[in-house]
Parts: sequence; structure tokens; C-alpha cells
Amino acid sequence: MDNQVPRKFTKNPTQKNVDAIAKLEHDALGRRTLTERMGDAIAKLVCNPGFLVAHVALICGWALANLHVIPGLKVFDPFPFGILALIMSSESVFLTTFVLISQSRMARQSDRRSHLDLQVGMLSEQELTTILQMLQKLCEHVGVNVDSSKQEVQSFSEATDVNKLAIELADKLPEE
Repeated sequence: MDNQVPRKFTKNPTQKNVDAIAKLEHDALGRRTLTERMGDAIAKLVCNPGFLVAHVALICGWALANLHVIPGLKVFDPFPFGILALIMSSESVFLTTFVLISQSRMARQSDRRSHLDLQVGMLSEQELTTILQMLQKLCEHVGVNVDSSKQEVQSFSEATDVNKLAIELADKLPEE
């Protein structure tokens, strides 16, 4: 008889969890549409300090060029800078759209994670309830006195009604 641990148990459980989560995230990124990929890329580009610095430099340069501050440079957008306002407002519409696309995708992904977390939590609760019931029966079978904790064990060994729990939480949590 071979006393070696089966190969599936040799990997650290934490590492298996990390690998599973990484795979889920990789798969989620792979399912993105072209628009979502573009939205993510643009959101990543504009959500950094370099983008802000570039905009400040562009606006300051535009203002300096159009306020007769730089000698010899012909004014192409006199104050109140109508062309600059048109460019900036158009850019903000597009950037807002792309950022919203990215945020919408992330919200859907977060919802899927929450549903998965809820499912795993419910399965864990069901498994623990079954284990407690089996343990209680084993104790009774071998004659171990569990009277001191019987009521507490009994309450834990009953299945949790998720709908009832959700209603109780909704009633007790503060409203936003």
C-alpha cells in the first residue's frame, strides 16, 4: 500500500485558492467586449497624474498663446477660448462615456463575485449544519453528555433561512 499523499492534496490550500481566484479574474478579463477593452484602456490612461499634468500644461499653454503673452505668436482662439471649450467639453463627454463603460463592467463583475461569495457561504453553512448534526448523533451514540451545549448546538444544527435572515438584516440596518 502506497502511503504517499495523493497529488491533489499536496498543493497548499491557500495557493489553490489564489490560483482559482486568478483564473476567475483572467477569465473575466478575457470575456470583455472590444468596447469594454477600449473603455478599460482609456480609463487606465486618463486616471493617472500624468494625464492631469498634461491637461494643465495644455490649458496653460493654450491660454498663454491666446492672451498675447508669447510675442510673435498669432492668436488663434481669443478669450474666452471658444475652441478650447469645445474641445474640452467634447473630450469630457467621450471620457465620461468610456469611464462609465469601464465602471459598469466592473460593477457586473463585482455582482458576480458577490453572488459566488453568497453561494459559497450558503454551501459552507449547509455543510457545517450537516457536520454538527452528524457530530451530535455521534456524541449521543457513544454516550457523551452534551446537555450543557445541547440548546446552542441544536440552534446551529438547524438550516438557516436566508430569506428570513435578509429580511431581519434589512429591518435592522440603518437606511442610507
